[in-house]
Amino acid sequence: MTLFEKIWDAHIVTKIKDGPDVLYIDKHLIHEVTSPQAFAGIEKRGINVFRTKNILATADHNVPTVNQHLPIKDPLSKFQVDKLTENCTKHGIELYGLRHPFQGIVHVIGPELGITLPGMTIVCGDSHTSTHGAFGAIAFGIGTSEVEQVFATQCLLQSKPKTMKIEVNGTLSKGVVSKDIVLYILSKISSSGGSGYFIEFSGDTIKSLSMEARMTICNMSIEMGARGGLIAPDETTFNYINGRQFAPKGEQWEKALEYWKTLHSDAGAKFDKTHTFSASDIEPMITYGTNPGMGIKISDFVPAEISINDPAEKISFNKSLNYMGLQAGAMLLGKKINYVFIGSCTNSRIEDLRMVAEFVKGKRKAGNVHAMIVPGSAQVQKQAIAEGIDKILITAGFELRQPGCSACLGMNEDKVPKGEYCISTSNRNFEGRQGPGARTFLASPLTAAAAAITGEITDVRKMLN
Repeated sequence: MTLFEKIWDAHIVTKIKDGPDVLYIDKHLIHEVTSPQAFAGIEKRGINVFRTKNILATADHNVPTVNQHLPIKDPLSKFQVDKLTENCTKHGIELYGLRHPFQGIVHVIGPELGITLPGMTIVCGDSHTSTHGAFGAIAFGIGTSEVEQVFATQCLLQSKPKTMKIEVNGTLSKGVVSKDIVLYILSKISSSGGSGYFIEFSGDTIKSLSMEARMTICNMSIEMGARGGLIAPDETTFNYINGRQFAPKGEQWEKALEYWKTLHSDAGAKFDKTHTFSASDIEPMITYGTNPGMGIKISDFVPAEISINDPAEKISFNKSLNYMGLQAGAMLLGKKINYVFIGSCTNSRIEDLRMVAEFVKGKRKAGNVHAMIVPGSAQVQKQAIAEGIDKILITAGFELRQPGCSACLGMNEDKVPKGEYCISTSNRNFEGRQGPGARTFLASPLTAAAAAITGEITDVRKMLN
């Protein structure tokens, strides 16, 4: 059996003949955007939340990232955050709201608190729930009606996806990090290449990565169109979890560890589809279009229209370039940018901040660049301050903000102005994603930091010692 099949089958409550499986959900994560309608739905039906202890709530999408001690200015954002507080109080659900020491982006706090564990099924009304798959868990995003379903039953009706293995082997070159790996894979299989599948990432390159780097890769498995992505747990996983706030302790730890060590795909397990890549082929990556699959090596040229055969794809390609204000066949190196955003559930962990701080130490950002760094949680922010990362960033001219989803999406006050270019470490570059008319280049924290220093798209390898 594959790892995915082992976990899925262990969570089937019942099978519906010629229909979906009833899948038990171990942990349900909620936030302020997709939960209000679901709470209203169960209340309308006269149903209580079935298992409150299996649910954890936080405020992240709409929260401001400055002056979090003050009332939220935006009326809709304030309403949604207040409604989450009201609903959690009413139904007895644990909430890590603003100013709570554990508050943060839902996909950052789960792992860092030891709530996300191998072998679990985890859902949230957010597509990037796939992040938690880095721990060897089946984790995926659900819609509002499904949030209501889990509230009522702690189960979901789900059709079992097909399985895909993506294997990456070899040693990464200098300046290449996990964000580059996943953007490279996306550029090869496209933003729909994983549709209908659950992906297992494997190979010695993946195994060599830290847990935070693995989370970046699983986070963006959804951008391939996949239901989710996961990585088999190993010593790196166990060492990361051990001692965290809500991780098993003592005898429970030993028992859990015994089970976790069985969570891997068996030798000879059959996948419905397999892709294999070499780490030596991967360079610092950057997107040029309006979906995460439209990416190139930073030293390459934007593809030419003549290389596209499908008429519909050609129309979409030209529309993307028009929105981005780019020409087919152009080189992105040297293109001026005015905004840099380092954050989101993809790249806002302490390892990301350490990486950026190490790079910018002793340097100063370009005068034209607005460089914003947003930690993924209050815990990350606290750690960054304890390590003096805040001082390094401020000295270099960067702005370190308070935790939240921030400029990953245009649902809060942190927006990129119309027509401006932003190098972003987030996960999506859709039209208007970072604000109406904003133009987004997705890249790694290193590439984003290099652009902030030079004021233009830069090959970070030329700036590394």
